[in-house]
Formats: sequence, structure tokens, C-alpha cells
Amino acid sequence: MKIAVIGGGAAGFFAAISVKEHHPKSDVHLLEKTNKLLSKVRISGGGRCNVTNGCENIKQLTAGYPRGAKQLKKAFQVFDNKDTWLWYESRGVTLKTELDNRVFPTSNNSQSIIDCLQNEISRLGITIIENARVTAITEGDDTLVLTIKSEELIFDKVIVACGGSPKKSGLYWLESLGHKIENPVPSLFTFNMPNESITELMGVVASNATVNVQGTKLRSSGPLLITHWGMSGPAILKLSAHGARLLSDRQYSFVAQVNWISISNNEDVSEALRVLAAKHSKKHISNIKPFGLPTRLWDYILRKCEIPLEKSWGDIGKKQINKLVTHLTNDIYNVKGKTTFKEEFVTCGGVSLESIDINTMQSRHVPNLYFAGEVMNIDGITGGYNFQAAWTTAFIAGKLG
Repeated sequence: MKIAVIGGGAAGFFAAISVKEHHPKSDVHLLEKTNKLLSKVRISGGGRCNVTNGCENIKQLTAGYPRGAKQLKKAFQVFDNKDTWLWYESRGVTLKTELDNRVFPTSNNSQSIIDCLQNEISRLGITIIENARVTAITEGDDTLVLTIKSEELIFDKVIVACGGSPKKSGLYWLESLGHKIENPVPSLFTFNMPNESITELMGVVASNATVNVQGTKLRSSGPLLITHWGMSGPAILKLSAHGARLLSDRQYSFVAQVNWISISNNEDVSEALRVLAAKHSKKHISNIKPFGLPTRLWDYILRKCEIPLEKSWGDIGKKQINKLVTHLTNDIYNVKGKTTFKEEFVTCGGVSLESIDINTMQSRHVPNLYFAGEVMNIDGITGGYNFQAAWTTAFIAGKLG
């Protein structure tokens, strides 16, 4: 049995390995359009490779997927994050879970993951063909014919694991076979704020902020990082993933409402400030920071409220308390554009899950054609979810039904 796996990324490598482990006598060929293998694995997590997420159960795990959660729930019963952990550890790669539940190799080096995958490919005798861009798949007599440049290669079964495409036209070769394609748009991006002075605070992190997109139900909480171009961090990235299509429709021009302290009851915030004012009446307002806010952020909010930094807490009146409450819980920023999150760039869209039998990852339109990874309309928030979807779908696809 001759098998082709299209794509030399995480899903492609894992699918090829899965095929060979489930079907030891098969002849497996891994086709990569460039000469760069596992490039996303290499740079993800700042070069450390965020292998998966340490969620305790499948319900928690599926919550990390804006698209594909329902289908992955079933798939995770076959191969989940715990299986990923065991898979790598059994092959000599020790892993660790960090405080935010992200899982990394203990080496803190993505090369550990790359070496493991490449060693498995070598051990199993899988053939890698680089610079092999597949431009068409046609059906033969119980076979699939791949067109690469002017050459045609014949396989019994094919797994497509080529990753996401930034444009729908990039998936025409799959659409022409009858697959529905969900229009690709970026996911996991940071917010550009070219006209906002908040960028002066680059490097400051608000550890527990809540961000809303004004006029929508989009909301996300978590650490927020201020950058020299705008805002980033888990709260922003999560919001960008859940709002990928809506924010694309708005051409990335919208208003972000930031609650710096994630306390929604204004009266509670007001009362906390009044208590501080009474307790520290003679101290400068800039010296006593409420809600654990970073110094630079608190000073920035004071300036926004036109409150002198050297003013005493005891001299703060009701109007100024109200101003502080507004800027702490509903700070308004104009977003104009986005920037790709370099550590984990992901596409929302791809081959519709309506076109795929999620139990086997087989095409509903073309027998013996399977899918794995980001080429499908499955994507997760940051934190190891996208790699987990790759491992899971690739493992199942590799069973070949």
C-alpha cells in the first residue's frame, strides 16, 4: 500500500508516523512544497515549542477551539493531550507544564521535538520528498493521482496536511474535488493602535484585564501586554481568535473597551477606592496603587483622569473617583489594523468540516483522501491548542479509516 502525506509540518510528520505505526508494511512518502520542514514547530513558543495544553479533561480542552470544538470532542476521545504527553515521553522527550498550563519540552528548545519527529521518520523508513508542490489530485481506478510540476505520482491513499492557506484560491485544488472551503482569514493577531498614547507604556503587563469589542458580544480575559504598536498578550490573542471572522469583516477597525482590573461592578471599584483614600489620606495618589496595577499603568490612568500624581488620596473628590472608575473598568481605545503573532500564526477557515468524516478524517467526497491539521476549518486559541489539534487529527488520519 503506497501512501502520500502532503505537508512537512507538525500534522504531516505526525500523520506519516501514524500511518507507518498502524500499517507497518505501507510505503509512506512525505511531500513538502519547500525545503523547510517543521518550520512552525521550530519557532513556536519563542523557539521552545508549546507542544500542547495541560487541560485536565476533554471539556476544558475543547473550550480552546473557536472553530471545530464539537468535532474535536469526539476526536480527543481517541487521542488527547495526555496521549500527546505519553507519546513524546515514551520517545525520550520529557515535558513540563508551566503555570499558565502551556506544555513545553524540559529542554526549553523546540529542537527536542524536531529531533524526535525526524528520528521517528528515519526509524520507520518514511521517504521525504522536498520541493514537491502538489497542484492537483485526480481520482484513478481505486487510486489517487498527484500532480507535482509536470509529473504524476500514483498512490493508494493520500493525507492532506498542508496547513492553512491565506487565500481561498490556495485551496482550489481541494475545492475542485467537491470540498466546501470556508474563506480563510487570520486568527491569533495583536491589535494596532497607531493613534493611542498607551503605546508609550510598551512592555507593561496588566495581569488580569478584560477586553470587549464595542457593539459585539466578543469578550476575553487574561494578561494584557502593551506593545509599541498597540496591545497583545493572551487576552488580546484569545479575543482575536474568537472574533477572527467578525474583525476581518470590520477590516480590523473597531473600538476596544478595556477593563484593567476585571471587576465588573462599578460600585465595588468605587468603594475600594474610597477605602484606599481614607486609609492613605496623606499619601500621594501615585504611591499607592490599587488592584495590583503596574506603576506605569496607574500613573497613565491618573494622567488620563487629569489627576496630578502628587495629589494626596485625601484630596480626591467624588468626581475624580468616578473618573477613575470609568478608566479602570471601561477604558476606550481605537484599533486600526492588526499584526501577526509571530510565535503562533494561525488561519481561521479552510476545508469545511461538513466535507470530512471526523471519525476517520476521510473526505466525504473522495474515497481514500484524508485530512489532518490546519488545512481544515479547525483552529485554537494560543497555548498549545493548535498543535494538539494537529497531533490528534493526524493520529486519526494515519489509521486510514
